[in-house]
Amino acid sequence: MENYENNPVTESENQKPKRRAARKGSTLLLYLHDIIYLLAAIMVLLLVFFRIVVVSGSSMKNTLVDGDYLLLLSNVFYREPKQGDIVVISKDSFDNGAPIVKRVIATEGQFVRFLEGKVYVGDSPDLENMQLLEEPYVSSPMLDTDGVVKVQEGYIFVMGDNRSGSKDSRDPVIGQIDKREVLGKVIFLMLPGTDKGHEAPDYSRIGAVS
Repeated sequence: MENYENNPVTESENQKPKRRAARKGSTLLLYLHDIIYLLAAIMVLLLVFFRIVVVSGSSMKNTLVDGDYLLLLSNVFYREPKQGDIVVISKDSFDNGAPIVKRVIATEGQFVRFLEGKVYVGDSPDLENMQLLEEPYVSSPMLDTDGVVKVQEGYIFVMGDNRSGSKDSRDPVIGQIDKREVLGKVIFLMLPGTDKGHEAPDYSRIGAVS
């Protein structure tokens, strides 16, 4: 008859690796559970606070080029566009509401005057009371004729930095932009585009956009 009193230590030692493996598996599942919840929280934050859009076209060249990936501060928190901000808008009358990127030139109540290819902005239509915009970001001259426009209440006036190659508030198809049509403010260039394959990606451009 076998004596089982000598076996308990041996059986306990055999089970230790199994218990350790079970604990490791349980810890791994907990880590995986936490990672999933963390990723879900990040996605919610991105959807609520931020948006990601891709530039299409050359209207903002050279500040932005076709194919640039941009991070926006969402309009949930960005409600009051300011002069000089680069914004993304959606206008039903243009390209079925596809997002377009432009720069804010003037806000509600201001006057915009075009004169000899230059842009003046002020609170009255009198040229002597208007300020000539310093625009080092402009990549091509404006071809518009002279004129003056008043920005309506609740609207903004936007233009592309590539003045001779941009459809913007100067074009009646787009016109002045209702602030409710602003999707957000561009704050960061995440990945540089190639301007439809005409340029190699310039990774030094990654960073804050102004």
